[in-house]
Amino acid sequence: MTVDRPRAMPYGGYYRTKLPAEDAELTHVGPGTPCGEYLRRFWQPVALAAEIKDLPLAVRILGEDLVLFRDGDGRVGLLHRHCSHRGTSLEYGIVSGRGIRCCYHGWLYDVDGTILETPGEPPESRIRYNLVHGAYPARDYKGLVFAYMGPPAEQPEFPVYDVMAQPDNEMVAYSIAIPCNWLQVHENSMDPIHTVFLHTRVSGTQLADAWGAMPALEFTQTPIGMIYTTSRRWGDKVWVRSNDVIFPNIAQAAALFEDGKHEKHFNRVSLTRWIVPIDDTHAMTIGWRHFNDRVDPGLGDRSRVGKEMVDFIGQSEDRPIEERQRVPGDYDAEVSQRPIAIHGCENLGWSDRGVAMLRRLLRRSIRAVASGERVPPPRAAGGTIPTYAHDTVLSLPGEEDLAALAVIGRQVTDTVLAAGIDAGGQREAVVAAKLQDLARSFTPQTKVAS
Repeated sequence: MTVDRPRAMPYGGYYRTKLPAEDAELTHVGPGTPCGEYLRRFWQPVALAAEIKDLPLAVRILGEDLVLFRDGDGRVGLLHRHCSHRGTSLEYGIVSGRGIRCCYHGWLYDVDGTILETPGEPPESRIRYNLVHGAYPARDYKGLVFAYMGPPAEQPEFPVYDVMAQPDNEMVAYSIAIPCNWLQVHENSMDPIHTVFLHTRVSGTQLADAWGAMPALEFTQTPIGMIYTTSRRWGDKVWVRSNDVIFPNIAQAAALFEDGKHEKHFNRVSLTRWIVPIDDTHAMTIGWRHFNDRVDPGLGDRSRVGKEMVDFIGQSEDRPIEERQRVPGDYDAEVSQRPIAIHGCENLGWSDRGVAMLRRLLRRSIRAVASGERVPPPRAAGGTIPTYAHDTVLSLPGEEDLAALAVIGRQVTDTVLAAGIDAGGQREAVVAAKLQDLARSFTPQTKVAS
């Protein structure tokens, strides 16, 4: 019996059991892999600063087993976990006034891997002068510990993005371990249609009712990555929202609890987070929740932000399985795609353009590094790098016409992108003023249809 179209056959499960391989170029992250080498060209957060106390902390990042500590001088060290002498784990090392000492034979390592002492060796031994233990540069920044794990000669400056320097803004660090590949978590940031269903229509309202309105949808490349733009009609308002992906693995979300009811212009972010691969089948969401009166007017809960927790539903395995089945969240949708999502099993549609674009741009960058190109540093303005995630809510009465909403969203996006580097430290005020001018330029006719 010949079967011509097994994929379209009812009860055709028998013909769908052989799975293709995962897309290793985008998903495998160990040393020497194309994606792993690309990710190593960037500073990556590896732990919360609060996790480093008086004992060493074993961590696994990009498929490497490491140990993290802070010595008596307050310096952060990130070393290969196994002692260069006999391989004992430095997780059991003794943090010293300077560096860390292996418990087995007392070898003392500085934060840069220099061997300071080999006390079991004779005084004339040259072994400590001929060997340097594996180490990576590490630094504290606003409650996170960052490391650079790439080639020393290509170490970039530590990037500071504009939202990290906002006045009157509290940044609370958090991290959540996720038992699946990094990419399927990261892709969620460029899949805005999931908010209509997962966060509103299917699971009930998890954020605000306005998220359930079907938006006009566009994706745009930026100088630092890409954004999505969703434009929704909500009453007499048009809510235009953009979220950032900053290459390779940063995502920024605008206000979590935005309800689209009140006019605003270029309201900034509530989340800045990295999806850091632990290995091929485990990742870590790590970054900051932003708390200020503009993006989080009393709805957030700082006490629920920290190690393995953040203050909105569905981001971890913190609920009973029955509840997660009835009201699933991002964590459940991402992790349940298999330990590594298999792209060959997918059937992407029109709404998946952002996911496809993200993969395409990542693949291009991965191949550029593999061919020997260096990653160009992003341009800074006034000391910080401009980002683009925002909410803008305009008073524009009209009909729920997706074509007209797309025009409005496109004009808002063009305005935000145009006021980039050159505005420097005044960028947010400049963009907000231009968006106010844009709203005033719409006539009653253009508010209904364009």
